[in-house]
Amino acid sequence: MRAAPHLLIVDDEPSVLLTLGMIFEQDGYRVTRAASCAEALRELANGHLFDAIITDLNMEKPDIGLDVARAALRLRPRPAVVICTGYADIKNARAALSIRVDYFATKPVDLDELKIVIRRLSAQGASADEENPGKRK
Repeated sequence: MRAAPHLLIVDDEPSVLLTLGMIFEQDGYRVTRAASCAEALRELANGHLFDAIITDLNMEKPDIGLDVARAALRLRPRPAVVICTGYADIKNARAALSIRVDYFATKPVDLDELKIVIRRLSAQGASADEENPGKRK
C-alpha cells in the first residue's frame, strides 16, 4: 500500500498556510508547511520527498516563489509544482511556464479545482514511480 502523498505548502500568509494545510490533511495528505522561500528551500534540501509543492509566488519579494519552483524541479524524484498567486501578470505567468511548473493558479484559488489538480498530479507521479521502481520512497 502506498503511503499518503506528501505535500509542501509554501505561503507567507498564515491563514492561507493553515487553511490549505488543513484541507489537504483532511483529504489524507501528509502536509509540511513553510512560511517563506528560505524555509521552503531548507525543507527541499533536507532530504524529504514531496509528491507535490504548492507555493505562493510573491512572499518576501516579488516572484520569489519561482526560486522554490526551480529548486523543486531539480529534485529527483521530481515533485509536481503548483504556483498560486494573487498578482498574476503576463511576465510572471510566462516565467512560471517557461520553467515548466505543472500548474499556475490565481488567487482566490478554487479549492475544489486545486484538490483535483493535486490528486491528478500526485497520481501521475505514482504511475511514473510504478514504471520506475525505487524512484520514490
